[in-house]
Amino acid sequence: MLMHPELMLNLVNDRHREMIAEADRSRLLSAARLARRTRRARPVKEPTGSLASCEPSAAVPAR
Repeated sequence: MLMHPELMLNLVNDRHREMIAEADRSRLLSAARLARRTRRARPVKEPTGSLASCEPSAAVPAR
């Protein structure tokens, strides 16, 4: 069966557009999953102050 060149070109272009749209969807979903994962995994840190203690710490014997 012979196909017209224009019909074949239209089919190829449609398939190409579908593949591009599928890749875009995949990239978008991957980016959204990564953003949710990093947002969930980030622990909330309490501020400890900006300066460290200058005194050496020593172990205190238990009583």
